[in-house]
Amino acid sequence: MKTEAIFIENLKCSGCANTIRKELLKLDGVFNVDIHMDESSVNIEFDGAILPREKILKKLAWIGYPEVGKNNLRSEIVSYVSCAVGRMSKEL
Repeated sequence: MKTEAIFIENLKCSGCANTIRKELLKLDGVFNVDIHMDESSVNIEFDGAILPREKILKKLAWIGYPEVGKNNLRSEIVSYVSCAVGRMSKEL
């Protein structure tokens, strides 16, 4: 098992954090996800033999939260949608 901190873009609120946690936990090989809003980072425990780091980074980018330095307009727009979904699912 491996633990890694990934610094991400577009992390704005608990809705974002909820979406990130929910989506990463869907990946085979992920055991735990901790979001640190103040650092804009995700600490993730995963099995590196099953799940390569690149797949985690692709998932984060796909839902609008790319690794620091890799942000673009698409990611920013998608992050607002992910944020809203995270807020709604948190309230339900």
